Amino acid sequence: MLYTFKSEASADVLMLGDAAKELVAILGKDPQDTKGIVTVEQLPGAIARLKAAIEEDRARRAARTEADEEADREAGRTGMAAAVSLAQRAWPLLDMLETAQREGVPVVWGV
Repeated sequence: MLYTFKSEASADVLMLGDAAKELVAILGKDPQDTKGIVTVEQLPGAIARLKAAIEEDRARRAARTEADEEADREAGRTGMAAAVSLAQRAWPLLDMLETAQREGVPVVWGV
């Protein structure tokens, strides 16, 4: 399923199902709901949770061992086949949330 995050503050952000559900859960919303809203009042908390999750993911990636790297090479998960980090996936949505907060407008999806 394709999720489209919308806000009057910026262009739409499109994201595929599993990645979008993960980010919706991080924002503190029910990932099973196909429609939702982050109200202006909820934006600061949602932004803080998303930034914290990004930092946790970065720390986890930084703690990877040489054995982890070797396992990825053997499995062919390098270069273009490497896993996409949470920070990479979340950046467009985080930018949208921060812009929406500055402009005082909500972010919605599924509508």
